[in-house]
Amino acid sequence: MFKTYKLIKDFGSGSVPLLKLRDSLLTDAKFTQNYLVLTISSCLIATLGLLINSAAVIIGAMIIAPLMLPLRGMSFATLEGDLKLLRLSFASITVGTLMSVMCSGLVGLIIRIPEFGSEILSRTQPTLIDLLIAVVAGGVSGYAKIRPQIGDAIPGTAIAVALMPPICVVGIAISQGQWEAAFGASLLYVTNLIGINLACLGVYVLAGYARSSELARTISWSISILLIALLALPLGISFVQLVNHAQVNNSIREILVTRSLIDRPDVEVDKVSINWRKKPPEVMVIARTKNPITPDDVALVEQLLKKELALSLKVIFDVTPAQLIESNR
Repeated sequence: MFKTYKLIKDFGSGSVPLLKLRDSLLTDAKFTQNYLVLTISSCLIATLGLLINSAAVIIGAMIIAPLMLPLRGMSFATLEGDLKLLRLSFASITVGTLMSVMCSGLVGLIIRIPEFGSEILSRTQPTLIDLLIAVVAGGVSGYAKIRPQIGDAIPGTAIAVALMPPICVVGIAISQGQWEAAFGASLLYVTNLIGINLACLGVYVLAGYARSSELARTISWSISILLIALLALPLGISFVQLVNHAQVNNSIREILVTRSLIDRPDVEVDKVSINWRKKPPEVMVIARTKNPITPDDVALVEQLLKKELALSLKVIFDVTPAQLIESNR
């Protein structure tokens, strides 16, 4: 216990000196050819991964992580009141963001898809959980910057998880005319920017880099906390909806599996999925049966779900005929 307390107390010992850290952050914040190539490459890989719904390809884009470079500089600049570093960092983040949206949008126009996959949809409904992920990622990134022996690979991956994919989703959604999805992905991106920035601020303060006036520090913290407070409402609403949807999903699956078509033993339910974007929500049931399922049967299921859940749902069955075959012996 004492050792743990001592480690926390000595958090800033052994960190990079202030001037050396600032010089390093200034270098990271500049919009260079390397930054340009990394940004475009990461964006293209992430966009293609999102379009083909491949988590493995998206992870490849996460490893490049170009936006981590100026973001840590922006956090340090707001803490220290360093206008030069703030200007360079803000410019690099802004240009990188706009460039990524345009590149992903162009790819989305060229490669049009009939509907969004789960990798895209998962980034259009941010919740408080996403904010927590951003805060943790920002803390890891800031800590690794003041501790070079850790290396940049760990924070690079963590920051990329939070930043590049949502930007690409914004461009793809705009190219497909899906403005609601674009807004959701934009909210996720802004949420992650603010969460990462606040976490980096906290790491820099704990490490003892806060040398500016008390007023400057107060303004930096106040702005970040105010922005997070403003985001807490929509993120909280999304989180509540996510929990409610999960509970309803489990209830629907339980009802359909255990009481499928009012206890018809010949119906075997394989999979149930709910599309909450439809009005009313659409329940797709993949089932097998040796006897036909009629529209009246489906209406009966809809009535049961409405009675049990007090929720109007449209049920669609995707039925595979089943046939029992036995030997002649």
